[in-house]
Amino acid sequence: MSDLLTVTEHAPAKLNLALHVRHRRADGYHELETLFAFVEHGDVVRVTRAGADSFTLTGPFAAALASEGDNLVTRAAARFREACGGGAHAIELEKHLPIASGIGGGSADAAATLRALAALHGVAHDDPRLFAIADGLGSDVPACLLGRTALGRGRGEQLAPLEGLTGTPVLLVNPGVGVSTAAVFRGWDGIDRGPIGDGDLLAVARTGRNDLEAPARAMAPAIDAVLHALAMHPGILLSRMSGSGATCFALFASDSARDAAARALRAQGWWLAATRLR
Repeated sequence: MSDLLTVTEHAPAKLNLALHVRHRRADGYHELETLFAFVEHGDVVRVTRAGADSFTLTGPFAAALASEGDNLVTRAAARFREACGGGAHAIELEKHLPIASGIGGGSADAAATLRALAALHGVAHDDPRLFAIADGLGSDVPACLLGRTALGRGRGEQLAPLEGLTGTPVLLVNPGVGVSTAAVFRGWDGIDRGPIGDGDLLAVARTGRNDLEAPARAMAPAIDAVLHALAMHPGILLSRMSGSGATCFALFASDSARDAAARALRAQGWWLAATRLR
């Protein structure tokens, strides 16, 4: 048992450098191959031992999440208590990432909650119980709990860590439209276009694709505008939509190239985050 009273955990945004949908499964999920990576920008979770459970939302996207009702943070805390014990907690989620935007905000928040609770109660971060909880909460939560570059298979929960591109400048761009993950998966055309390759991570990502991009762009044409605008800027190593959208990202060769693109795109009124890969 730890003597800590409060733990603060970062909940970094997740990127899918590539996302290949291989086939629909009998259980209703899709078989995936995806390259997970994480950036420095994200939400913040604070967990404090308390006499009674409470949950507080702060940050620029607090109101948007509050309107969603149930959330993965409180579910993660309840399942941790069932599996690992522990008393009541006051949890604060400082929400900086847009809601339902393809960068794993809710999954990252749940994973950060599990890490914080584990630290408070002396549970190792690689404890199998944590990954079992994460798997039950959602397909991206195990990757967010691992928190490092990895190849994901299955629903995304079968993880093989990879050497990352730590420090690479990244620009995140969201046009301010919501896209339903379930609807985007339903819009996938069912064609298996092949697996993710092997080798250097950036080269593999460049030769890869996001199979959910086409249906997401059909539902939200604003994604087209973002991807087109990103492609106009020099110094880009890779640009793509993340997850089921609508957030797009670009990896840059330098901070200056990233920052120049951010300055040019700011006039569009889109949500932007200039950050780096972890």
